[in-house]
Amino acid sequence: MTKPRFKFSWKTCFAYLIPLPVMVLLNLAMPMKEPLALCLCYALLMCGLNPFVLCAEYVLSSAAALSLAATLSSLLQAAFLCLCFVLFERMRKRTKWLPPLLFAAAQLPFIFLYPHAGYALLPIPAIWQKVILAAFTVALALLFEGAVRALLFRAFRCRLVAAEIGEVALLWFFTGLGLFNLGGLVPFYAVTLFLLLGGAVLLKNAAAVPFALVLSFPLCAAKMSAVPAAEYAILACVGLLFSPYGNLVASLSSFLAFLGVQYFEGLFSGTAVTISVTVCVCFLPFAVISCLPERAMKKLRRTLLFYRERALPRIAINRNRRAVGEQLYEVSSLFREIETAFTADSNRAQGVHFKEKLIACLCASCPNRRKCRESGLYESFDKLIAVGKAKGKVNLIDLPQELSVSCRNAAGLLFALNKLLEDYRRMEQELDAARSGRKLLAEQAHGVSEILRDIALEQSEEFAFSDEERLLSNALSSAGMMSSEIFLYGEGTLFTASMTLAENTDAKKLCRVASHALGVPLALSEKIPLTSDRACFILRRKPDYDAVFGIAACPKSGETASGDTHSVLKIDERRFMVALSDGMGSGDSARSVSDRTLSLLESCYKAKMPSNTVLSTVNRLIALSGEETFSCLDVASVDLDTGNADIVKIGAPMGFLLSGEELRVLEGESLPIGMLEAVHPATMRVTMKAEDFLIFMSDGVTTAFGSSAELCSYLSALKPLNPQSLSEEILKNALGRYKGKAEDDMTVLTVKLTRAG
Repeated sequence: MTKPRFKFSWKTCFAYLIPLPVMVLLNLAMPMKEPLALCLCYALLMCGLNPFVLCAEYVLSSAAALSLAATLSSLLQAAFLCLCFVLFERMRKRTKWLPPLLFAAAQLPFIFLYPHAGYALLPIPAIWQKVILAAFTVALALLFEGAVRALLFRAFRCRLVAAEIGEVALLWFFTGLGLFNLGGLVPFYAVTLFLLLGGAVLLKNAAAVPFALVLSFPLCAAKMSAVPAAEYAILACVGLLFSPYGNLVASLSSFLAFLGVQYFEGLFSGTAVTISVTVCVCFLPFAVISCLPERAMKKLRRTLLFYRERALPRIAINRNRRAVGEQLYEVSSLFREIETAFTADSNRAQGVHFKEKLIACLCASCPNRRKCRESGLYESFDKLIAVGKAKGKVNLIDLPQELSVSCRNAAGLLFALNKLLEDYRRMEQELDAARSGRKLLAEQAHGVSEILRDIALEQSEEFAFSDEERLLSNALSSAGMMSSEIFLYGEGTLFTASMTLAENTDAKKLCRVASHALGVPLALSEKIPLTSDRACFILRRKPDYDAVFGIAACPKSGETASGDTHSVLKIDERRFMVALSDGMGSGDSARSVSDRTLSLLESCYKAKMPSNTVLSTVNRLIALSGEETFSCLDVASVDLDTGNADIVKIGAPMGFLLSGEELRVLEGESLPIGMLEAVHPATMRVTMKAEDFLIFMSDGVTTAFGSSAELCSYLSALKPLNPQSLSEEILKNALGRYKGKAEDDMTVLTVKLTRAG
């Protein structure tokens, strides 16, 4: 066991100053002043305190026996223990049984040197009585070690377990006996009444009564009567009864109750001096408690506080969450309306009346205008306009025969119509761009609406009261971890446990205890500091799977940058996304396209936008960029709870799922992203199991194998252990087929699913 180390501070000073008076009291606890202080010395040594200081204090405490032989015995014991523990400091390893064994050896000076006449009740020689007392001392030292560890390292930090409370009570029992034997009843009352009333006003619950009973045990043993236990229990109940009215009222009421108890004990039948001294000395602890500042009491109460269910904060949180959820619903509806407004195509071109414009422009001053109208010649304009819309422009061979014979200004007609067609074509392009922009905005509004709706649903879920919180609190307390607040909420994969604990709490131990208590595998999700010594630990349900990734890449020979880019993105604690983008071409230009595509994808997925909206949005943004840039894309979104992988392939070569001896081909036939305004990706869902490998490759790798059959045959023969070595092996083989000179950018991205540990 690694023992704690003390740094010098005011707390350390108390750790060294307090043991001396306690050792003196322990040496006075037994009728013949046996050196029980050695038990405390051993316990403190095992907790890491300085052996020279402690052994010196033990020798000083031996003066309580008022015997030179007793002091000599204690000096030999102290020297032996000091030497042993100094040697322990230099030893790298030591067994657990060695210190108790050496402590037992340290009892030899007591057996052979300590002056002890023996107890008349035991009909055996004094030397054998000392052997029995030495064995009792060894057992007591082991119990004192547990008590000292609890007081030094766990008290005021977490709730003590039952065994530790018993060990502390045993230490107090012998210390209290020494106090009573040293000063009699009045000093004992002064100390214990201070502790009793302090416990009542701090705890403010029924725990103050058993605490009072423990305080009375030394007096019960000294008087050989159970009456003091009943008296202390009455005083604790009075303190608890009046503690809600303040320290002053509680102190005064307890003091009056004490005087009443002493009346039946016969105090007031003694001398005036005895009465005055007893009343004055016993009034001091009540006066001190009544004068303690409220701020100090609150700080102590917070330190001693163990888990209590807080209803009002939970109600306030639920009310705020409900209000936020309702507001998010309203904002989601607003974006739905925006989507509808952008979807309505109010910018469609109004009918363009080419014939009326041509007649108004060319025929207004023509003397044959009336004749042409009456003869139906203007109907031939419709034929010419239809040809112009189909071809984009007209010329002489497109003129209907009747127009070429009867129209006096055929050349002007063709020129005017071509001018109108050019204006019409320009207007249609502008309207198409506007419609594409409106559709893009409509899709974005739809995506934002979906995100807000999901957040609204999550925020509207209330924190309900749960019996499991009390169960978890008890489990943490039994493990030595005190939590003042616990929140359990969510179901299934959304289950979350939040609790406040000491800042230095062992996270692994916390997860282990909480998982066992709740029957749910939990992992630490977040740790939020609250104060210098307190923190909020947030545990969430551990996913069933974990993932390991591997990447191997090589740019085209002669290029400094690869046109392939990849992304591994943690969407949330239960999902991740992997993507491989292959920009058309190679070098910096292709890499820019790939980077832009993946950056857009990552941003959309981080915002938790629906997948179909993500793909169409990225495609439109790239298509509207005005550049002839395209990108092949492999995307997989994997659920770590189920192993389901949603795979999207856009213009990318085949991918693979390697599951044991089985190889599954994943392929699609869509064009690269950005090539067309509307994307039509190939989508599929596969279910991955533990030890499965998902493999994506750029076309530089697949082309090296010559045919898909050859590539599948090669992959089927592999027995990979980890994704990184698999990626490197595939890339190495592909480069070998190119004879070491990459003819295109080459990238292999692999994912291995494993069982969560």
